Amino acid sequence: MYSCTHCADMEGSLTARDRVGIQDFVLLDAYTSETAFMDNLRKRFNENLIYTYIGTLLVSVNPYKELGIYTKKQMDIYMGVNFFELPPHIFALADNVYRTMISETNNHFILISGESGAGKTEASKKVLQFYAVCCPSTRLLDNVRDRLLLSNPVLEAFGNAKTLKNDNSSRFGKYMDIQFDHQGAAVGGHILSYLLEKSRVVHQNHGERNFHIFYQLVEGGEDELLRWLGLERNCQKYRYLIQVRKCAKVSSINDKSDWKTVQKALTIIEFSEKDIEHLFAIIASVLHLGNVHFEASAHGYATLNSSAELLGIPSNILQEGLTHRKIEAKAEEVLSPFTAEHAKYARDALAKAIYGRTFTWLVNKINESLVNKDSTRKTVIGLLDIYGFEVFDVNSFEQFCINFCNEKLQQLFIQLTLKSEQEEYEMEGIEWEPVPYFNNKIICDLVEEKHRGIISILDEECLRPGEATDFTFLEKLEEKMCGHPHFVTHKLADQKTRKTLERGDFRLLHYAGEVTYSVVGFIDKNNDLLYRNIKEVRGFAIACILSWPDISEKIIDINAKIVATQFKSSLAGLTEILMTKDPWYVRCLKPNHCKQPDRFDDVMVRHQVKYLGLMEHLRVRRAGFAYRRRYEIFLKRYKALCPDTWPHWKGTPAEGVQRLIKHLGYKPDEYKMGRTKIFIRHPRTLFATEDAFEICKHELGKALVTSDKRRLAFPEGVVMILIETCWRGLQARRERERRAWAVKVIKKFIKGFMNRNQPVSMDNSDYLAFVRQSYLTRLKDNLPKSVLDKTIWLTPPPIMQEASVLLRKLHTRLLVRKYVRGISAQQKVQCRLMWENFLSNLKQFNIRLKQQNIRGLNTFARHCIYIMFVSLAWETYVISHSTQYSVPVIKYDRNGFRPRFRQLIFTQAAAYLVEEAKIKQRVNYSSLKGVSVSDLSDNFLILHVTCDDTKQKVGDCLLYLTRMHYTYTELLSFCSVRFDIQPGKEGFVDFKSSSESMVYRAKNGHLMVVSPHNPMHTT
Repeated sequence: MYSCTHCADMEGSLTARDRVGIQDFVLLDAYTSETAFMDNLRKRFNENLIYTYIGTLLVSVNPYKELGIYTKKQMDIYMGVNFFELPPHIFALADNVYRTMISETNNHFILISGESGAGKTEASKKVLQFYAVCCPSTRLLDNVRDRLLLSNPVLEAFGNAKTLKNDNSSRFGKYMDIQFDHQGAAVGGHILSYLLEKSRVVHQNHGERNFHIFYQLVEGGEDELLRWLGLERNCQKYRYLIQVRKCAKVSSINDKSDWKTVQKALTIIEFSEKDIEHLFAIIASVLHLGNVHFEASAHGYATLNSSAELLGIPSNILQEGLTHRKIEAKAEEVLSPFTAEHAKYARDALAKAIYGRTFTWLVNKINESLVNKDSTRKTVIGLLDIYGFEVFDVNSFEQFCINFCNEKLQQLFIQLTLKSEQEEYEMEGIEWEPVPYFNNKIICDLVEEKHRGIISILDEECLRPGEATDFTFLEKLEEKMCGHPHFVTHKLADQKTRKTLERGDFRLLHYAGEVTYSVVGFIDKNNDLLYRNIKEVRGFAIACILSWPDISEKIIDINAKIVATQFKSSLAGLTEILMTKDPWYVRCLKPNHCKQPDRFDDVMVRHQVKYLGLMEHLRVRRAGFAYRRRYEIFLKRYKALCPDTWPHWKGTPAEGVQRLIKHLGYKPDEYKMGRTKIFIRHPRTLFATEDAFEICKHELGKALVTSDKRRLAFPEGVVMILIETCWRGLQARRERERRAWAVKVIKKFIKGFMNRNQPVSMDNSDYLAFVRQSYLTRLKDNLPKSVLDKTIWLTPPPIMQEASVLLRKLHTRLLVRKYVRGISAQQKVQCRLMWENFLSNLKQFNIRLKQQNIRGLNTFARHCIYIMFVSLAWETYVISHSTQYSVPVIKYDRNGFRPRFRQLIFTQAAAYLVEEAKIKQRVNYSSLKGVSVSDLSDNFLILHVTCDDTKQKVGDCLLYLTRMHYTYTELLSFCSVRFDIQPGKEGFVDFKSSSESMVYRAKNGHLMVVSPHNPMHTT
């Protein structure tokens, strides 16, 4: 079995290099030679070394056998170790991404690509398993970890299938974000899916299977569940599963065991029992739908079975939906009957639509269980497991979309690689040398350019009126693409090329090579056509089983965008996501078509190396310098080669490296010294250094053996005294170094304190850094808890004055944001109505002031606006204090008639006049004698108040208000209207709001008038 320690020994020895190859392709001398690249890859594969680096890119070759290199012990070996200290491994890359994310607090993604069967899905699983082990663990975090891990078998069951190339091929693209907190714990995740191969539900090629979940349900489902679903434990009974009879069972797949895994995973991911039952009802219904038969009559009517019951669809709707097409003609709807072939097409379209919609629902449910409810900032590692470049004997619409996706990712790959290389050179102060490379933008534009690209032409052909066919689409392509260097058809090709093309084919010259596409099926697959009444059938099915509201309206617009355009938009969104993160790459290779261990097919692997762009990446990575390492790491490894640096170097690492390479005799054109790294141009220079180090290690070993022999010549007592002396000397030297370091630090801080008010310099930089850290640490524990709390912000030191102001603003914005998010929808509506009321009142007051011609209008208006805002704030405050109605008013003094700005508030108990949240006057409804208004439009209202105590200065209220009618109506709802029944006898009328109108005698003897409440009366 292969082990890391054994591998390290092999690769470190002088004789092993030729046998096992080089662990980093960047160190190949003939880095432009594809033959040298293949030889190195083959050597490593033959020695069970399946991983090789190209810089930080990891190349992985599927061994098709168990190597024992993914155990917990292996994870521990790679955890927290420098990227290049141990042999290449997926764990090394995962660990380096994780540690970089924590130290730099930025976002990363790992792009895992390769053709079907190369090991992409397994690679993403290993990354997830590594993070599950290396991340901090608590009970809550373990739940998140389990859901992240178990989302894989669920998505594999519903989105993977056996193909000719792979027994567990992902038939959709998947991007998963893993969210980490500041301590590096996994706290959540999110999954995006791309282009599910829905056509597999109704059709599979020879030697392939449908999605795993169908076989798992039939083979592993409990007897009671199968009876409830109306299924039999026999895959041969279902048309969608028997297109290839020999593939129902596959030796490498255990459907019964996988069924149990899926059930357990669904439970842990928090699917309810009802959700699980409904989910499997959908799967069973698709199987039943495949068994619906049609008579070969002119009308092609269907013979229905139990699928209608399981789908929850009335039989007449299913009958009509599968055998007729609904056509809208002006204001009428006409049903046009299908032929038997059209009915089969409608049935299959319905099955694909139901399964596709269910898969989307499944991904959303998983995302709900993975959502992180903590709103604090998180760092993210993304995992992109997406289909690789595909070339088959017959390539159709699916291969066109997949290969376009790979073109976009290759474009992004080169851009980000060049960008990262250039940034590293600039950061280290090394001159950047431009790198020649093939820019595949011309191919991406050929496919996606607006109005001229293949997708735009396909959209036009699908949407135009008239009879559009695959061949009219091809004619349009020939018309628009004539003369393009990367596009050719039978009509446009020369005599020699024409022999290799059918009349219904077109050929694209991708970055990975030529691919010939058959246009047959492009129009139908791009339309993903679902007739209107079929959409209604799907709406009934999904709404009944998964309880999705308003499904009939949503279903009609689901296919508003056609498939290629949807996919192009999804890719654009994915590209935007990836551009904001730092990239890491895993390129998976398939060594042979037969899935056999220890077999390396040169032709097949060479083709994959080409279309994965590995040689291109190697040329970019080798531009200028083949090797770069931080000074500390380089010096630590090779310091034994120079007497000046061995055994301990006292100066800076950069000075030590400079002394070391001078001793080794490096020529000026062989290296460059950056700010933190040494750059070595040629691999042979590094190999010479490595060989010298191997020789040095042997010499050091001989010296140790000699010293051991000398030690044996001494008596035992003398040896003990020598050991004790050496140990005490070592302790004394360490203590001296510790005290010297302490004195140095204390001096530095004293000097920093004395120069604390000076500009930042070498004398005070450490002290000021300590002051900043100390202030931020104390501030973190003493932050205000409320927006209104203005008193507890810590006084900052002089150097943090500006930062403190910015932090306080940011913290205030954060508190406001949390408060706003906590406001309910009802409160938001009330606040909006109050704001509208404020604007209306402001306009009325301005008109009133102009009419009265009050002096000092500007000052008065400003005062008015201020009072308005206070009133608005007061209204917001009293929303939850049983206030029924409020309106701003002007109250005139009874003596002198001086105007006072007040807020009039009605509650169930009394009316209040309020000034700036202070109650100025309370009027009990029982003491209200009456209300007076004039017959003019003057908006004046007088409240007549009785007062038994003559000492109190309480009398009638003279009010001006803009909403007279509303206020008067509201007042009536709290008071009783008095009237004379006869001389000396009074009656009362009470008013009440309700949803129904009525008039009746109340229990207190009053006449009760009930009518609907006008919502415009409330502010």
